[in-house]
Amino acid sequence: MIILQLVLYCALFTLMVKIAVGNNAINGLYFYPKPVQDRAIEIGLTNRETMNRKKEQFMIPFFIVMLTSLVLVIGLWNHISDFRPAYRQALLFLEVMNWYDGIVIDKLWAGTDRFWILPGCEDIPYVQTWKQILRKRLLLTLIWLFGAVIVAGIVVLFFGKGFLYLKLK
Repeated sequence: MIILQLVLYCALFTLMVKIAVGNNAINGLYFYPKPVQDRAIEIGLTNRETMNRKKEQFMIPFFIVMLTSLVLVIGLWNHISDFRPAYRQALLFLEVMNWYDGIVIDKLWAGTDRFWILPGCEDIPYVQTWKQILRKRLLLTLIWLFGAVIVAGIVVLFFGKGFLYLKLK
C-alpha cells in the first residue's frame, strides 16, 4: 500500500509542475538556474516581475497541496496518530519526493525533453549535473529531517489525541 501511496504522491508532484508550466516552459522559468533566467529576461521572453508572480502563484498552492495530501495520507488513509510513526512516514514521503524531484523531474524529464529548452537559451546549461543534483538532494535530505517533524506534528494535532480528538469528545 505504501508503494502505491508514494507513486500517487510523486504523480501529484508531477501533475502540479505540468499544470504550472502548461504548454510553455517559460511559465516555469523560476525552476531554471539564474543564468537561464537572466538570459530569458534579457532577450524578452518574459520579465522578472512576471516570473516572480508565476513562482508565487505556483509555490504557495504547491506547498499547501503537497502538505495537505501528505497529512491526509498519513493520518486519514494510514490511520497514524502517534508522533513517531507519523514522523517515519513523513520522512519517507519527503525523501522520496526529494530524490524523485532531482532524478526524475530535473534530470530525466527536463534533461531529455526538448520542451524545456528555451529559445535563445540553448547554449546555457539548464539541467544540473549529477554532482550538483547529489549535493542539493543530500542537503535537502538533512532539511527534510526537520520538515518531517512539522508534518508529524500536524498529523498528531489533527489525527492524534489532540485537537480533533478533544473536539469530537
